[in-house]
Amino acid sequence: MLNEKLISPIVPTLMPTDTGNRALYLMEENHLTQLPLVAEEKYVGLVKENDVLDWSNPESAIGGGDFLYYRPAVLATGHPYEALRIAHQQNLAVVPVVDKSNTYVGAITRDDLLKFIAENSGLDTPGGIIILEIEPRDYSLVEIARLCENENVIITSSQLFTNSATGMMELTLKTNRIDLGAVVSAFERHGYDIKDVFGEQGSYEDMMSRYKLLMNYISM
Repeated sequence: MLNEKLISPIVPTLMPTDTGNRALYLMEENHLTQLPLVAEEKYVGLVKENDVLDWSNPESAIGGGDFLYYRPAVLATGHPYEALRIAHQQNLAVVPVVDKSNTYVGAITRDDLLKFIAENSGLDTPGGIIILEIEPRDYSLVEIARLCENENVIITSSQLFTNSATGMMELTLKTNRIDLGAVVSAFERHGYDIKDVFGEQGSYEDMMSRYKLLMNYISM
């Protein structure tokens, strides 16, 4: 999937001759807080609602504004994850898309990106979730996938997050099954810390209780 495949047909563009008031009207009409400014097919910058509201000459052509320095964009041939990163980091309602010569191609909305994530990360398919807490030096996705496969559980998606406060890695696994007792038990046997489980909790808690009793017995 490329960024150009996610371009929305409903995001209007501003021209340098449009006034600040027209920019505000288009933003309100389309429920957006930013709009791309395009001149002769080239991407000039992203006009933000707050900048226009703070402008002393909203009746003037926006091309004369002193706030046209903001130019976030992604390449049309890039991956949507890059667009998602920029949208998140810069709190964008739209992400402008350009080619290598800075020709404006279109824009991706935040809703488009959320839909992409839901449809391509396994979030919209049935299954359970396991969250592991791992020391960075012990992280091995190959081993984790092997343990899942040994219990006939398939990982449909995964997300990795490093807790800056503890230095621990938190791995979220989306699986194709909700009966996760067996695979959770396998993780425990191999020394993995289970932070949370979203699935059939009853079977997991019952197996964990029996496992801990066994470990206590062995250590006596």
